[in-house]
Amino acid sequence: MTAQTIKNFSRTDVDMPDGNPSQRVGKRLPAEGEDGVFSQSWFPICMSSEVEKGQVRGERFLDGKVIVFRGDDGVARVMSAYCPHVGADLSIGAVVGNHVQCAFHKWEYGGDGACVKTAIGDPAPTKARLFKFPTKEQYGVVWAFNGETPDFDIPSFELPDEKLAIRVFRFPELLNCDPWVFAANTPDMQHFKVVHKTEFATEDPHDSVTWDDYGFRYKVIAAHQQGVPIEWTVGIRGTSVFWQEGPYGDFWIGGMVGFGLPTPGKHELFAILALEKGDGSAEFEAQLEENFGVAEMLMNRTIGEDIDILNTIKYCPGTLTAGDRTLGKFLQFLRRFPRAHPSGAFIK
Repeated sequence: MTAQTIKNFSRTDVDMPDGNPSQRVGKRLPAEGEDGVFSQSWFPICMSSEVEKGQVRGERFLDGKVIVFRGDDGVARVMSAYCPHVGADLSIGAVVGNHVQCAFHKWEYGGDGACVKTAIGDPAPTKARLFKFPTKEQYGVVWAFNGETPDFDIPSFELPDEKLAIRVFRFPELLNCDPWVFAANTPDMQHFKVVHKTEFATEDPHDSVTWDDYGFRYKVIAAHQQGVPIEWTVGIRGTSVFWQEGPYGDFWIGGMVGFGLPTPGKHELFAILALEKGDGSAEFEAQLEENFGVAEMLMNRTIGEDIDILNTIKYCPGTLTAGDRTLGKFLQFLRRFPRAHPSGAFIK
């Protein structure tokens, strides 16, 4: 991992005569957008169903605006929103073949972001180009990577796509914290036990966590609420993608949440639920629908248990304990995670 140097912000713990510290103990983490840079991670931009062939739409991203458009080839592309000619917003433009066309002077931009045509016949200026984000469509979501080339992949479920029934949800309300704050719940073993009332079948699984430069994963064998047995693999990729998969009671469930970043200090949730397809019989389809009902209840309940905490937290890790061993390692991971903003001159 090549990490950008980031300032360390610390608060000194000075004991007062009565034994109380004079300041809050802790070292805050860099916020998204601080010093003009953002985590180089995959972020969800919109649902696939929100951008049809021949359609262009605008979305807030990082500290500016992007467009998502789908050409005749069916490929979704994410690019900066403002025309390099005089700055018109391309989200009110049109899709022409596999190009996006500006509504103002009808300049067109190709799949690589370069201007390919002007309406009056002047040669397309070589310096007129949009920022093209690395873009991937996976599990019904359009994702963009904050960078010129992606450093890692979006995780995939263990079951192949053709064996999965997928449902996607975009939550309408923004949460009042950066995406990494929600991601930090996954390595927080105290959070699992206290907030979500998960009872691990063994000792806290700190020693089973496997790490790489761009995230971690570990297995949870436990009893969930109401004593439902789970045997899940859970993990985080980058600073903005959570996923879990494995048995929940008597059926397999896959879940993934992408934490969108429409503006610094806030994030939005894109939730993916995956269940195993069956033989297509009426009996199995009825069972599948019932299982989706359980999965949606579980998703909404889990997010509901977190949402008030996330909307009010001022995240500053301080007096951690032995039970925070994995959380502490993740916080160090966040501090050294690569941050940049190559699209900054284009999207604002």
